[in-house]
Amino acid sequence: MLQAAAKTLSVATTTSVSRGILLSIRHYCKKTPAKLRVSEAVSGAELGANVKVQGWVRSVRAQKSHLFLHVNDGSSLQSLQVVASSELNDPLLTFGSAVEVTGTLKKSPNQKQLVELEAEQIHIVGKCNPLEFPFKIKERHSLEYIRQFPHLRCRTNAFSSLLRIRSEATTAVHSYFKENGFLQIHTPVITSNDCEGAGELFKIVPSGPDYEEEEHFFSVPAFLTVSGQLHLELMSGAFSKVYTFGPTFRAENSQSRRHLAEFYMVEAEVSFAQSLEDLTKVMEGMFRSATEHVLAHCAEDVDLFHKHVTPGHREIVEAMLKNGFPTITYSEAINILNRSSENFAFPTDWGCDLQTEHEKYLVKHCGNIPVFVTDYPYDLKPFYARDNQDHPEHTAAAVDLLVPGVGELCGGSLREERLDLLRARLQQAGLEDTYSWYLDLRRFGSVPHGGFGMGFERYLQCILGVDNIKDVIPFPRFSHSCVL
Repeated sequence: MLQAAAKTLSVATTTSVSRGILLSIRHYCKKTPAKLRVSEAVSGAELGANVKVQGWVRSVRAQKSHLFLHVNDGSSLQSLQVVASSELNDPLLTFGSAVEVTGTLKKSPNQKQLVELEAEQIHIVGKCNPLEFPFKIKERHSLEYIRQFPHLRCRTNAFSSLLRIRSEATTAVHSYFKENGFLQIHTPVITSNDCEGAGELFKIVPSGPDYEEEEHFFSVPAFLTVSGQLHLELMSGAFSKVYTFGPTFRAENSQSRRHLAEFYMVEAEVSFAQSLEDLTKVMEGMFRSATEHVLAHCAEDVDLFHKHVTPGHREIVEAMLKNGFPTITYSEAINILNRSSENFAFPTDWGCDLQTEHEKYLVKHCGNIPVFVTDYPYDLKPFYARDNQDHPEHTAAAVDLLVPGVGELCGGSLREERLDLLRARLQQAGLEDTYSWYLDLRRFGSVPHGGFGMGFERYLQCILGVDNIKDVIPFPRFSHSCVL
């Protein structure tokens, strides 16, 4: 009997302890808020739950009994409204300050927003003096103004939207190539070749006491890359479709709206290409796929630009997606320019290189949609461009994609796969020894192939309508710039 009582007491004690532990767990879970990003909160996730949101104050409005904040963490253009008792107000709770807010996510009575956060605690993580902060709470600053503060401009709506668009566009480019069977190649940033042949190179020189008497670290001159094309061509001898997406450098002494010393390039190479059409299909497909992806996934951010920064540009983008891209030859382009009534600053004779003013005019002439220009004069193109052997004009199988507001967006060509013609041109340029390895590519299993490159910043300019290239890259590097 005593044993039965002891057993009953043991079970009761165990049950009591278990219930106590369970209540403690429930109590702990109830008090532990779910951490949400602002984008998750404003979408209505965890409605009715106890949540924690971290971010920066975009606006503050104090009333007699209530305090209203808008908090943003960069995950969304839309901020989360926080409603709190005036008792939670603090002199350090200002525009630009960093906060951590805990409370209950509730349905908002305001029709302009789905939810609001009823705050129980507001912890100020980082203070901000709004008088010294260069961006003001009720002002819409121009891109020219915020460009003066490269270390702070990510705090503005316009530039945070740009960075989200840029990130999504990067994803879209990679997705297009992956879905179409391209292999990504990480081409080197440091190289010994000048792919473009223009000589606008940043030379790499070793620094430090161990290298005072050495001019070259790699025993030969080395430079920051201007293009990954030649390395992609090497890979195209084993893979039928390859691409790269990375930084490239040009030592152009320019401070114009069009040029950067460091920018990003998307480059692709296609083996067994029989005509320029094999390249233009990829260019147009990538442009359409990436743009449709960005418009679908960054609708609010793109709308900010099209409404407040570049009003009217949305119609241009829609026209680009609605219409096919026409193709004209270089000779046809020259004829169009010569028949126009425009007073161009640069000559338009056959054999001259097309300048930005010419490119923009051709785009407008073709309906203000992207246009391919093919078959440029042979002497205008680098040694690797395929000779059309079409005397007397003598053109190369090269193509540029011209787009509204920008001019040239993509440039490419079929590559000269015929060993004798390629060797003759390298000899003529005095480059046969330098590019002996390039000739080897034609000696061992060479196939007709071609490729192109697209300036990523110019692409962003095109779809957003932004005039200055320095406004579409996080940290613009250009001649005489202040580098962070």
